[in-house]
Amino acid sequence: MNLQKAQGNKLTLLRTAMKRSTYRLADIVALFGGRIVGDPETRVSQIATLETAQTGEIAFLSNAKYRKQLEMTQASAVILSETDSDATPIPRIIAANPYSYFAQLSAFLNPLKEYAPGIHPSAVIAKSAQVSPNVHIAALVSVGEGAQIGAGTVVMPGCIIGDGASIGENTRLYPRVVVYQDCVVGDHVILHSGVVIGSDGFGIAMNEGKWLKIPQIGRAVIGDHVEIGANTTVDRGALNDTVIEEGAKLDNQIQVAHNVRIGAHTAIAGCVGIAGSANIGRYCRIGGGAIILGHLQIADQVEVSAGTVITKSIREAGTYSGTFPFGENQAWRKNAAQLRHLDDMADRIKKLEQQIASIKGEHK
Repeated sequence: MNLQKAQGNKLTLLRTAMKRSTYRLADIVALFGGRIVGDPETRVSQIATLETAQTGEIAFLSNAKYRKQLEMTQASAVILSETDSDATPIPRIIAANPYSYFAQLSAFLNPLKEYAPGIHPSAVIAKSAQVSPNVHIAALVSVGEGAQIGAGTVVMPGCIIGDGASIGENTRLYPRVVVYQDCVVGDHVILHSGVVIGSDGFGIAMNEGKWLKIPQIGRAVIGDHVEIGANTTVDRGALNDTVIEEGAKLDNQIQVAHNVRIGAHTAIAGCVGIAGSANIGRYCRIGGGAIILGHLQIADQVEVSAGTVITKSIREAGTYSGTFPFGENQAWRKNAAQLRHLDDMADRIKKLEQQIASIKGEHK
């Protein structure tokens, strides 16, 4: 049994044993670790911000700029770092990473809705499809010939799973997700409404004044534990596959073009555009609205700031930014025109520096 399954069983056993909607701090620490300062019998039922928390709720502090709110909070308990362990008399859990602890606790207190296995009468399931009996398929779902759906998966209303597509175990497709033919979606994946996996990439060639469509014969392959936000599109490969590796997290309205590869545990914020054949490394973080041009290589552990346009490959880890501040239109146009001549200006300045150095040498 792997670690993730063991923890899942532990969560189930704890909920069954407790059979109540409130939890002692002692119970929470037994599950997630950390240490308690104050009354371990303090009970909480929900998590909230420091500003809005009420009795029976637990809040957290992960940013020093919100420390003033800690003084005013009405929370029954808080999650703090060692640095802030003495910052309040409220019962508290001391954790190495309060934000991560909050995320784990929030997931425990707010589990995904459970769905009973079964297939809605209005769903259309091809005879050759292989659908586990432990699957929930809602109204107006279509499952194509030879498609596969693993145990514990939930397919919500209006989803379409194409011929030969494969959906893993314990995966969740929200309403109106489309998975095209032959594409692969792994285990424990979440695809939000409007996600399209495996639509054709933008492959065209000019011939005698007309565009010819290039067939897109690769697949889109989504790894385990990936989450993809609403209305994000992942194009299938032109020849090879488009691949999103395990644990990657994509926000809403992202365009992933054909033959892109996104490394494991990379997080990408909303409205990012990734052009064809870009290769993004592992554990990268891409800010909202960034653009990554095609056929580029992005190293592991790269952070791209919001709105940045990446025009060449990044070979080393680090943070990369490239925004040009907006301003009044005429002033912006003037500055933009000057930017075009920066190379010439740099050469002229270098020559002037050499001339000045030469003149100074003659007068010594």
